[in-house]
Amino acid sequence: MADWREVTDAAPEFAARVRESFESHKHKTIATLRKDGSPRVSGIEAYIVGDDLWFGSMPGALKALDLRRDPRFALHGPPVILGADDSAASSGDTKSGDTKLSGYAVEVTDRDRIAPMLAARGFDRDAFPDSHFFRADIREVVLTHIEGPSMVIDLWRPGQGLHRLKRP
Repeated sequence: MADWREVTDAAPEFAARVRESFESHKHKTIATLRKDGSPRVSGIEAYIVGDDLWFGSMPGALKALDLRRDPRFALHGPPVILGADDSAASSGDTKSGDTKLSGYAVEVTDRDRIAPMLAARGFDRDAFPDSHFFRADIREVVLTHIEGPSMVIDLWRPGQGLHRLKRP
């Protein structure tokens, strides 16, 4: 199982840029698979806490039921440009970019395991007692951004390291 620490250990600069992009906004989009195999897209909050990427849902939410049935997911952070001014945007260079993660959701029901994640977010260990909580087994992390006239795609997979694709 690949956790966030594995990404950070393998490619620290990449992991820092991904995290900056990913955490720039609270809301993300998750894709799960419905019973019939078609995709479901839902809004979600996701957080990197310690060594893990966590996300959850309200009790009985369809995305949670999807993940219990088929744990595959794709998570998209909002495309962002970070910087002190708008020069990056006007030059066509993005300092952060568009972040996508995919993998398998592992449901965590042990409150002792959930408690540190809740505490890091400012909640009591008994908060949200009926909610669903998942850790990500990360299979792929992608950061897409623009450098001058080129689109750059940085791709990390467990055991394969970081690869860069550049398209004019």
